[in-house]
Amino acid sequence: MNPFSGHDIDARARRLLRTLISQYLSDGEPVGSRTLARSSGLEVSPATIRNIMADLEDAGLVASPHTSAGRIPTPRGLRLFVDSLLELKPLPRDEMARLQGGLPPHQTTTRDLLGNVSNLLSAMTHFAGVVTVPRQGDFPLRHIDFVSLPDARVLVILVFSDNQVQNRVVQLARPIDASELEQAANYLNAQFAGFRLADIRAHLASELREAGGELNRMLAAAVELATASFASDDADDVLVSGQTNLMGYSELADIDRLRDLFDAFQQKRDLLQLMEMCVKAPGVRLFIGEESGFSALDGCSIVTATYGTNGRMLGAIGVIGPTRMAYERVIPVVQATAGLLSDALNRAAATS
Repeated sequence: MNPFSGHDIDARARRLLRTLISQYLSDGEPVGSRTLARSSGLEVSPATIRNIMADLEDAGLVASPHTSAGRIPTPRGLRLFVDSLLELKPLPRDEMARLQGGLPPHQTTTRDLLGNVSNLLSAMTHFAGVVTVPRQGDFPLRHIDFVSLPDARVLVILVFSDNQVQNRVVQLARPIDASELEQAANYLNAQFAGFRLADIRAHLASELREAGGELNRMLAAAVELATASFASDDADDVLVSGQTNLMGYSELADIDRLRDLFDAFQQKRDLLQLMEMCVKAPGVRLFIGEESGFSALDGCSIVTATYGTNGRMLGAIGVIGPTRMAYERVIPVVQATAGLLSDALNRAAATS
């Protein structure tokens, strides 16, 4: 029976495993018994180390890529390392200052801010930075205007609390004159500024039920315009920066692996699904190799963290890189960036 089944390994084996993984993450080469004997600080013979390594290999925590070579950690070994052997420390002050300096100092649109965060994550880690873009309907409406167009069409101008402006052209059942449009806009701005689109729809539906057949002309125009204007929401999206950084890592250099990976970045479907799963579990999450559930990401590790405003989760940010990454640095970078992004969004909400 393997003494390390279930990962219940003794202190000596844990120290050797930590030493092996730290060495491997540093230089990317298989680690031999002699190197472990020197680096671990344990006063044991190379033969004893070889025996412990054999047990760790039987437990699926390390593997030998070549005969007579040293060993490298498996994804299972990396998972054990991150969960119980890694000592995470707060981001150093200079790193935090670099993150803060990389975010725009002045209020900007949320999408611009998220694009900036994606680039910043990539620059800080030299991996691919990913950020989900929340639906615009997740932000309160600040102001609405209507402009009459030919053929019973109306240009709808929506200004949201994050400074994003959206223009939508809607087709109405009948033409509405300029005075009715102005009245409808004034009513909606007075009643619903500061509400999210879904909440506005719900309130209007309630007013419709209460009014019954006695709907006055102004309210009827407002309801028709709001229904048409707010019916469609943005498609989910994810911003990716620094994909080409991954071409520089030998672990991902296989052309077929790179093609699958870049297809995933291009199509975004799997990435969105993974990131949306992270949003449902606030905090920092880590997927190593096959843990993501998407074959294109099998050779990668993904570190994510959620962001939001006023306790409401809006999305997730993260980095994608090879499984051989400096987890003790990458995890705090992602965590700190998510916190800074949430702070920036909260400040924007407070001044809107």
